[in-house]
Amino acid sequence: MNLQTTESIQTSALMTDNSADTYSATLTDTVKHTLITYFNQLENSEPNDIYNMVLKQVEAPLLEVVMQQVDGNQTKAAACLGLNRGTLRKKLRLYGLDNS
Repeated sequence: MNLQTTESIQTSALMTDNSADTYSATLTDTVKHTLITYFNQLENSEPNDIYNMVLKQVEAPLLEVVMQQVDGNQTKAAACLGLNRGTLRKKLRLYGLDNS
């Protein structure tokens, strides 16, 4: 087992405990460890379209949480995210978060 695999397993084990003081990593650390785990699980398979896969996995929960925090106010959410409101609406529809 290589160092990256060991590190990934330890991180995954820590992340399963929802206690905030058990594991406090940055978003960057979490993404890095998750990607290492992903690559280790591929074994001999060739990855493809990783960029879009990661964006979809991060963007949907980002939009969902921000919309909850601003009580569904798209103008506030767009400002918080640094997006044009039309772009936000398009992304909300894409992920089925537009509540229409």
